[in-house]
Amino acid sequence: MSDSFLSLTMDVTTMPLRIGLIGAGRHGRRYIHHLLHDLPGVSLAALCRKRIGERLPPLSTTDVPVYGDYRALIADPRVEAIVVVTPPALCLEICLEAVKERKPILIEKPLAPTGREARMMVAAAEAAGLLLMTAQTLRFDSAILLLKEHLPKIGRFRYVTFTSRIEARASGHLRSPTPGQRGALLEFGVHLLDLVPFLTGEEVVAVRCELDQLPCIAPDTLAIVQAQTTSGLRCIFDVARVEAGRVARTEWVGTQGQITADWFHQRVSAVIGDIAPVEWAVQPQQTILATLRAFASAVVTNSPPPITGRDGCRAVEVADACYRSAELGGAPVSVASLRE
Repeated sequence: MSDSFLSLTMDVTTMPLRIGLIGAGRHGRRYIHHLLHDLPGVSLAALCRKRIGERLPPLSTTDVPVYGDYRALIADPRVEAIVVVTPPALCLEICLEAVKERKPILIEKPLAPTGREARMMVAAAEAAGLLLMTAQTLRFDSAILLLKEHLPKIGRFRYVTFTSRIEARASGHLRSPTPGQRGALLEFGVHLLDLVPFLTGEEVVAVRCELDQLPCIAPDTLAIVQAQTTSGLRCIFDVARVEAGRVARTEWVGTQGQITADWFHQRVSAVIGDIAPVEWAVQPQQTILATLRAFASAVVTNSPPPITGRDGCRAVEVADACYRSAELGGAPVSVASLRE
């Protein structure tokens, strides 16, 4: 059983934790729902949103202040911990403000738009001795956890593939993107970049990447990445926005078998040795709720979070290397070479 699974099953019913949520868009509303209804002992103490006048879902029977400035929410003495569900371009300044006010912080993936900003956030939190957690929610997915449990059965890994294709309308793709804004690879492909160390215990050290378009032109909607880990494991990533038909799966090929996990349809299947194919039942898990529960547990027990700021930073650094490789026409790029 994984440490992440243990974290999400911990009882938080006695935690008197008051959380301030920054960001109330489509994704932020999911956090609002869980904070209001699914975490006894954890309350939504305040909310910050850019368009303060827009209609919100019913917050609670008690008064929840709604701020238009994140600084006011962070400074609110009723708020004990911060959850950030904003575009990544805002995460650095919000994180630094939370560190200044000495309040633990959970930030939705990606941790930051660039590795440089992510490293600044991690350094500030670590210098202050403050909890910084990255919401790489796919680590709590039931299919991924079951895959991790059964991976040893296929022997030594030969190679692995990851595929994530999401409908354009479901991804919240901007009609008027900001110049220089990164696209699909950073927005949801970062989940896959994070899964490699989570499932193998190894870091991605080098990449080759091809994009359909560079950020200087428009946000990418297609990324094909070849990566290599510390031990030399080859990983292939297929990340795209598509017109229709979501695909979310990973396939692992080993010396003793093969195993596939589909986290959209919640299926895990394998062919091991000469035995007939086998499929394991998957009990779906609400990943945002599990992430919030793990964050609350870490804050209240003053223990390290299951997904650290460093974890989030490393995923963004791999994305940095991918974008640099694409700029160089698909040439190999070392992840370490881009760190300051």
